Order: sequence, then C-alpha cells, then structure tokens
Amino acid sequence: MRYDVIIVGAGPAGIFTALEMLRQGSKKKILLVEKGHPVEKRFCPKIKTKKCVNCKPYCNITTGFSGAGAFSDGKLSLSYEVGGDLPLLIGEEKAQEMINYTDKIYLEFGADAHIEGIEFEDEIREIRKKAIKSGLKLVDCPIRHMGTEKAQEIYLRIQIYLMEQGVEILFEHHCEELIMDQDQCQGIRMKNLKSSDDTVLEAYAEHVVVAVGRKGAEWLEDLCRKIGIDHDSGTVDIGVRVEVRNEIMEEVNKVLYESKLIGYPEPFTNKVRTFCQNPGGFVSQENYDNDLAVVNGHSYKELKSDNTNLAILCSHHFRYPFNQPIEYARKVGELTNMLGDGHILVQRYGDILAGKRTWQEELTRSNVRPTMPDAIAGDITSAIPYRTMVNILNFIKAMDQLVPGFASKETLLYAPELKFYSNRINMDEQFTTNVKGLHCLGDSSGWTRGLMMASVMGVLMGQQLN
Repeated sequence: MRYDVIIVGAGPAGIFTALEMLRQGSKKKILLVEKGHPVEKRFCPKIKTKKCVNCKPYCNITTGFSGAGAFSDGKLSLSYEVGGDLPLLIGEEKAQEMINYTDKIYLEFGADAHIEGIEFEDEIREIRKKAIKSGLKLVDCPIRHMGTEKAQEIYLRIQIYLMEQGVEILFEHHCEELIMDQDQCQGIRMKNLKSSDDTVLEAYAEHVVVAVGRKGAEWLEDLCRKIGIDHDSGTVDIGVRVEVRNEIMEEVNKVLYESKLIGYPEPFTNKVRTFCQNPGGFVSQENYDNDLAVVNGHSYKELKSDNTNLAILCSHHFRYPFNQPIEYARKVGELTNMLGDGHILVQRYGDILAGKRTWQEELTRSNVRPTMPDAIAGDITSAIPYRTMVNILNFIKAMDQLVPGFASKETLLYAPELKFYSNRINMDEQFTTNVKGLHCLGDSSGWTRGLMMASVMGVLMGQQLN
C-alpha cells in the first residue's frame, strides 16, 4: 500500500489537510486512517438508554470522522486569541488570516452565516467593565455556532466530498506504530478493528501526518518517547463543568453566547478559564479507551434545555523532574470515577462550601435539575487536588460578581473535566518535526485547542503538501 500522503486521524486537522490539498488542485494519492466510524454511523446509545453503556471498542462521541469536538457543541471560535498557541508558531496576523480563510470553507459546506458575540457593542463593554472589577479578563471572540446536530451534517458533506474526489478513507483501522528507517518515517502499521485476526497492515508514504486529537494525545506522547520525536511537557487542564439555570446567564448568553473569561485567582494564581459554554445545552459524558469517563457539554441548534453549562478549567504546568502531565490528569480522573462507581460525579456548590457531599434526593428538589440524569451525586472535593479546587472555587466567586447568582448554593459542579493536550511537539512553521517525513497537527500536537484552530492547522498543512 503506497501513497503520497498518509493522514492518521480524521478529526478537523486531518480532514482539512486532505480537503485543502484537493482545493489546491493536488493529484497526490492520499490515505486517511480513522479508528472510528464514518459520520453517518456515529451514534451514542445513551439517547435511548438514558445512561452511558461504555461502548466498546471505543466511544462514538470521541471517535470517528470529524473527531470529538464536532460531536460536542460545534462552535467555531473566530479569533486568534482563542484556540491554543498556534499564533506563537505562525504569528498572530497569519493565524487570523487563516481563521478567516478556513471559516469561508465551513460556510461553503453549510455552516450558519450568523455570528454570535458581535451585535451588542454597548452591552459587551458593560460586561467587560464588570469582568475587570471582578478580576477577570473578557476575551473578544466572535462565535459561529454550528450546533451538535448541524455540525454532523456539515462534516458528512465534507466526508462525502473527500471520498468522491478520490481520498481513500480506512474506517475502523487503528494505527499501531510508525514505520521507521533510522530517523525517517516511511509509513504506518495498522490493524483492521473489524477483523478477527491480528493481521498487521503496512502503508508507505513520503509524508505521514499524525492528527489524533485529544483522545490520541497519550498515544502520541508514548510514540514521542519511543522513536525520539522532539517534544516538551506542556500544560494540562483539570476542572469541572458548571451548570446553572438559563435565567442566571441570560444577559451573557444573549450578548456573547459564549463568554471567554480568564482569571488568576489568589492564592495560587494559576490560570483559570471558562471554556465551551452551552446556552440551553446538555451536560454529556465521553469515554476514553482506558474506560476513563470525563464530562463535556453539548449544545444543539433546535433542542434546548432550561440550563446553561460551561467548563471551568485550571491550568497546570509541571516542571523538572516531572514530565507526565497527561498521566497526572488521568489519575485525577480515575479517582473521581472511582468515587462515582465509574460514573460522572456531580455536587452542589453550596454543599462544597458546607463541607458535605451532595445526596441524590437533594438534587430532585433544587431549581437546577441536572441535564445529565445518570450523574452520581457525591463529593468531588475528595478527588480533585486541593490547589485545583481552591482555584476553581475562587474563580466561581469572581464569576458571581460578573453574573449574580452564578455562585448559588444550587449551582452544580460535574467532574472530571480534563483536557489532554499537554504534549507539545517541537516543529517549525511547516509543521516539520525532527523526524523526517513526519508532521503532527491539531490538539494532540499541543499547539491547538478546539475545532477552528485545528482546522486552520490542517489547511496550512494541506497547502504545504500540495
């Protein structure tokens, strides 16, 4: 099996690499390898069962064509200030230029033309003033909200286009390892997950692009150590998903749709930020290959709940001699799962302040009813590290000055919310690693966070490989 380009992972970075090559008129032979299903076969049984059944061999929410992000909330952040550190590599002006370019591609495939967060200038100034008074920074970021269900339709169109244009896509194939010849990558070894035997398939190419997303970050970190890919230990985010009534967030939801807020609360001054706000949304669960259950949020275009949920994430950057931040976050998640008997834990903010666990019957009489029915009431403070928990609680207090009622006793905190993008691959502006023929893209590379910036990285890679 010989190709010009092999792309491992059909998340936004991998998809847009192939897509941009085609748009530039490339005639190169492209192979796209994806562990999960095509878009039309991605389905979470929880819609019917009302509880997570821990699907095997992988979770359809995190795995498959379009990756995990497209099956969460489908939001495109249209500012270079949001979405990771790619601007440090290519420059802020270039990053914004490529966001604008990539956004037009999404529009071509059917994304909603409406942009959130740009209409109410006077109201935005008032929100910013309140944020400053509460010690927080409001990041201006227009949002194009595709919606979970609409994003699936858009990525299905892209999937069909790629296949019609001759891109070979191998679904349900897992990349086991890279084929190396000294310091040069020559291809990949993979297994067909549908096959009952252990046959290993080999595919060769001049260029191999690894874009395995947050779900594949730990696999890529192991690969770095195994074959000597130059990388640095980066930041890991540990946090909670907060859920409040829509009435509490009404002004912010109307004016901004998604409020990007950053703070450095005392006494530890770690960076704490809001992420993935879902007005009228639903708290959801994602499962990783090692049975780790993490919390996330969905937001649909049509289907709405009475609540708004958003993540509050605390960043941890470890220094010498510790260099396993992904493993650290995973252990926190495993401990939280243990307390919930394999489920997501939920606790009321007031119970945390009172030093007590939350009981299931207490949730049923609250104004804020959980949109995640199988979450287990308990005590998240028994699992989340002290430093992280104090940072989150103090950030919530600051948020309450900006959004009165945010720190209500009934506010719900779900855990664990973990972001696995801590392994940063050292590369140049062409995304070339120290291993000849190998390129690393998207959230697993450590340079991006989210749909848009990962897509931008793919577009740039596609232009390079054309």
